[in-house]
Amino acid sequence: MISMYRASVSVFKRMLKNLDRILDKAVEYAERRKIEPSALLHARLAPDMFHLIRQVQIATDQAKGTVARLAGLEPPKFEDNEASFMDLKARIAKTLAFLDSIKPEQIDGSERREIELPTGGQIVKLNGLDYLLGFGTPNVYFHIATAYAILRHNGLEIGKGDFIGDR
Repeated sequence: MISMYRASVSVFKRMLKNLDRILDKAVEYAERRKIEPSALLHARLAPDMFHLIRQVQIATDQAKGTVARLAGLEPPKFEDNEASFMDLKARIAKTLAFLDSIKPEQIDGSERREIELPTGGQIVKLNGLDYLLGFGTPNVYFHIATAYAILRHNGLEIGKGDFIGDR
């Protein structure tokens, strides 16, 4: 049986580390091609979608929020004031530090914990397993994949291996 810790903290850490490495490649790409970093940071896939900065903010918010709620903690709040690649990397580092502070015994057994999720002015109640599998994990993956797609669409030479990372 897989533990809730392995299905959340371990997965989110891996994906955020992959995103961090992708941002390193984006910095190198912008420097090499003499692209103003803000052009990439404010790029989006469609006019009604969030730009790269917001995608990274939401991915980190979802990772730390999901883990905190599963552990029965209040999610840490970060200001959404990132304006550079280094700011985004610092936000990922803060999120990873938070995830590192959580121990397996805080998460394991949370499958049945009632999670109250504020959405759209309402409170949705889910058990921990449904919250992790049906809300937290899909949101982390969606926003990291969208950040990846924004950078790939703008010419960054990355592939599936960059997204999935080392095994």
